[in-house]
Amino acid sequence: MTTLSRLVEAIELGEEREIVIERNGLPVARLVPVDALLVGPRLGVATGLFEVPDNINAHSDEVAKLFAC
Repeated sequence: MTTLSRLVEAIELGEEREIVIERNGLPVARLVPVDALLVGPRLGVATGLFEVPDNINAHSDEVAKLFAC
C-alpha cells in the first residue's frame, strides 16, 4: 500500500479529519473528507436581501480609470 493510500484510508475511516501535506517543511496541501468541503449552499445566499439599483454601472468608467496604471 502506498503512503497516499494509507493517508486516504485514515481519512475514510475517520481516524483523521485533516492531513496537512508538507514539502521541505512548508504546508502545500490538505487532505480532507469530501463532506468537509461542502460547507453549505454558496450560490444565492443573499437572494432577496438587497436590490440592485438600475444605475449600478453609472460610474464604471470612472472606477476603471482609478485602477488603470
